[in-house]
Amino acid sequence: MSGARIVARPPEHLYPFSSHYLKVRGLRLHYLDEGPRDAPPVLMLHGNPTWSFYYRNLVRALSETHRCIVPDHIGCGLSDKPGDDKYDYRLDSRIEDVDSLIKHLDLAGPITLVVHDWGGMIGFAWAVRNPERISKLVILNTAAFPLPEEKRMPPALSLVRDLKIGEFLVLRFNAFSAIAARVAFKKPISKEIRKAYTLPYDSPANRIATARFVQDIPLSENDPGFDILLKTAEHLHLLENKPCLIAWGEKDFVFDNTFLKRWLDYYPDAEIHRYPDCGHYILEDGGPALIDTITNFIEIREDSNHGHVSG
Repeated sequence: MSGARIVARPPEHLYPFSSHYLKVRGLRLHYLDEGPRDAPPVLMLHGNPTWSFYYRNLVRALSETHRCIVPDHIGCGLSDKPGDDKYDYRLDSRIEDVDSLIKHLDLAGPITLVVHDWGGMIGFAWAVRNPERISKLVILNTAAFPLPEEKRMPPALSLVRDLKIGEFLVLRFNAFSAIAARVAFKKPISKEIRKAYTLPYDSPANRIATARFVQDIPLSENDPGFDILLKTAEHLHLLENKPCLIAWGEKDFVFDNTFLKRWLDYYPDAEIHRYPDCGHYILEDGGPALIDTITNFIEIREDSNHGHVSG
């Protein structure tokens, strides 16, 4: 597979942002950089199979007062989509890419980190190595620790992770992105928005990351990245004094309440918002009210008190 490049973009009214690119390993990493350059930075990291489009409404809400940085991981969104001969699609490379972007931008001041899905593992792996660079945390249906003992790997993910037929279905028929665009929402969504989520994954060559992300899920010490996962979990306490908001869609079939409970073991003082009727794409299902909740949390003074809140 070659490093295919996507030129198609969602309609301007849905994605009204300028594109920026950084060369990493000879590949183009696409990112958004919206808002005043000297404003407090907010780094938003997406997962699989989403892309920077996922954060569009939060960027709109924050970009007048904050510098919003939203990369597309290599193989996702508007970034290059190389074959395995050009990029290894492993967790350590993802972390290095984010580190390269942060260094390239020379962000002023501590960073508010917003993470979802795989963005949690990538972002927290960077954050525990740089705790002094972190201002606040926003956690959205994700993990940065091993699979909880009481949680079984969902069969649909195991199919893609462990069997060639699963990889074939993802690459040939866009099974992962297309299915996610159906089941990850629990509220009505327009066809236009649903299409925008799958837009970058319009050919087998452009779907490699959606398969590799699943195949890279570290479940045991024999898996690449498991050592990073353990070290990250062991050092999450380095961020326990940071203001933290957790917004959780309780209809997420992967990141369910067993993961939420584990987060609360690490961050018992987090501001918690539970959404019993929302799914994995919590920013979509939560709508403007959730965007307002996150915006208010990020904009409040650093020395404000933070406690439990029910959503």
